[in-house]
Amino acid sequence: MSFWKSLFGSKEESPEEKKKEDDARNFDILKYDGVAALKVHELEHAIKCFNKALEIKEDLEIRDYLSQALIQNNELLAAYAQLQKLAEAQPDNIKIWERMARVAYLMEDYGAMSDACEKALLLDKDNPEVSFLYARACLGHGEEVNAVAMLTKTIAIKPDFLDAYLLRGQTLLKMGDTKGAAEDADYLVEKAPDNEDALLLKAKVEEALGHHEDAITYYNMVINANPFCIDAFKGRGAIRLAQGDTKGAEEDMKSVLELDPKKAAEVNGEYTGEGTEDIQQKTEQAYRNNNPFGLG
Repeated sequence: MSFWKSLFGSKEESPEEKKKEDDARNFDILKYDGVAALKVHELEHAIKCFNKALEIKEDLEIRDYLSQALIQNNELLAAYAQLQKLAEAQPDNIKIWERMARVAYLMEDYGAMSDACEKALLLDKDNPEVSFLYARACLGHGEEVNAVAMLTKTIAIKPDFLDAYLLRGQTLLKMGDTKGAAEDADYLVEKAPDNEDALLLKAKVEEALGHHEDAITYYNMVINANPFCIDAFKGRGAIRLAQGDTKGAEEDMKSVLELDPKKAAEVNGEYTGEGTEDIQQKTEQAYRNNNPFGLG
């Protein structure tokens, strides 16, 4: 450009033209620098680059990248604000509403989550991911019946949606529908026999049905898959205690206390999680004070 201007005697660039070119160049530099930083999880730098780029000009792609960086940096409210701006610009983009619902879920803002899901379902009423998220929002509101209905719809749309079976089974068990929960648990164990969550649901269902030996078998499988699963130790310990196996229950309580020192603090306010001495005394006191295995 400078060559041709000098050759033909053209006028120099005006300050406005130069600023426009500088802004365009700086915008591109900030954009690609931010994307590169996002890819290597240098989130603070990525966020800074994207914000600087947006100061130069509005750009929806940059706002999308910025929302991703903010989510990964656990700045959820700021991320949600960026997604709101994207939704205003592209109200028919279901992916934006879906991401808003996921961010609202992380914030435990179930009202905002429901609203985002409803907007998304207006665009695609048969979207299984959104239906699943809407079920989670219902549970956040304590609307278990509506959640089960939405999960059943999700499964009808996508029959291999295992997470929907799991959440429905967990919800049905909580509601006292052991038969329905058992059907979902059986399906999950058949389709994902090594999945910890499926095995844990199956164990809890067997326990609720009074099939104690089967429940212990599945709790054992969970513990083999994940030796840090507190729920499995608590569930197995409850059955052992009910069966009079004090030693076995004591061992499970010991594991619970080691994995969750806060539980011990609830027992007597002194346990530090460093040792296991006096575990029998702590266990007995836990039984009396906190009912750690959920009996009673």
